[in-house]
Amino acid sequence: MQNHYRLLVLYAFCLPLNVLTAQQKMPGLWLTDPAHNIFFKPQPAAVKGATPTADIRIDPSEQYQSIDGFGFTLTGGSAQNIMKMSAGARSALIRELFAADSDHIGTSYLRVSIGASDLSDHVFSYDDLPAGQTDTGLVHFDLGPDKADLIPVLKMILRINPSIRILGSPWSPPVWMKTNGDARGGSLLPQYYGVYARYFVKYIQAMRREGIRIDAVTVQNEPLHPGNNPSLLMPASEQGLFVKEYLGPAFRKAGIDTRIIIYDHNADKPDYPISILNDPAARKFIDGSAFHLYGGRIEALSKVHDAHPDKNLYFTEQWVGAPGNYSKDIAWHVEQLIIGATRNWSRNVLEWNLASDPQYNPHTDRGGCTSCLGAVTIDHDNITRNPSYYIIAHAAKWVRPGSYRIGSNMPEGLPNVAFRTPAGLLVLIVENTGAAERTFTVSTPAASFTCSLPAGAVATLSW
Repeated sequence: MQNHYRLLVLYAFCLPLNVLTAQQKMPGLWLTDPAHNIFFKPQPAAVKGATPTADIRIDPSEQYQSIDGFGFTLTGGSAQNIMKMSAGARSALIRELFAADSDHIGTSYLRVSIGASDLSDHVFSYDDLPAGQTDTGLVHFDLGPDKADLIPVLKMILRINPSIRILGSPWSPPVWMKTNGDARGGSLLPQYYGVYARYFVKYIQAMRREGIRIDAVTVQNEPLHPGNNPSLLMPASEQGLFVKEYLGPAFRKAGIDTRIIIYDHNADKPDYPISILNDPAARKFIDGSAFHLYGGRIEALSKVHDAHPDKNLYFTEQWVGAPGNYSKDIAWHVEQLIIGATRNWSRNVLEWNLASDPQYNPHTDRGGCTSCLGAVTIDHDNITRNPSYYIIAHAAKWVRPGSYRIGSNMPEGLPNVAFRTPAGLLVLIVENTGAAERTFTVSTPAASFTCSLPAGAVATLSW
């Protein structure tokens, strides 16, 4: 009996508390329990459970924001690592990550950099010139290095998932547009605001010619962090002016329907997007605001929502530092982002970044991230699945685009979030943050069941 008990506690399980109708069924359950080396595995029902100590009550009639998807940043470096794989291994990895079927995780949202990010192998823009030259007509604009790796990988992904949403974010304009003439830091020179707005237009149009639709752009990655390589300092007053007088009108003139998203930085400065949205002339061009969580609290997203409830919220970046810690990283990211961001109105959650090699390459010098762990580590054709892979899998596989967050309470030690999918399924993502196994009920107006979840484990239930 003792050995049998030890086997059972390795699994999460659910049992009905009432009689289910022919239209109802026991929930499917996918478990991640790092303490027992279980990573996103379906679990069978068990024979019996302990007495419940909590009740998670789900109210499908209490409806919140629509969900656009869950995914990663496909950096230029990520694309390079994928392209180095053999054709067969590359195809298998892309299908594993992006196919929306029972055998794969169904990544549904991607972020890409407009030009280089700090996880590119070198700094570049789409209009680089010798020092002292300018190109106000953008006649030299060219997608350049992205044609070798990023664009081919995006085309492979689109063949698997044609409806995936793609968000573009710039780390820096061309250096000839900047006050310091350098990829790092500096500000956008006022005389080039109009030229830079047309740069965005040309980017969206050029990607469209490649068969790639850019669903949205953020105006600037981390506009208050000018120490990255590349980067740009863009205070709220400058970003608001750029959107109001240049970027928004340029999109309108060119017939661009790509959404404009502001801020794209930490949750410690919610006043940045609020101040821009307070300007009626700017807000008419803006879809919403994007956040990271290297500073502040995730609840700050709700402050922005409360100030401007008609504007959307997005969570666009959070890293896992190498070498990674499965227990701590998965627990924190699921609680704060998958659960926390969506409970605070975010329509998506993106992890940074998709892929790196065993040495966390490539990255730029003089400021590029040297210890950013990819969701997968690619070593030739060998794949290691890291914490971000499982963090996103727990949401992306079942919470498909077009799902809605619905109401659920939060018992102590069992943070959770619930959704209704376009297919009518209910999905619950729940984490046991306590030090001991928890048994709890899940109640809906139609049915209820009891579940058991090991300490430190995460489960996705769908029914």
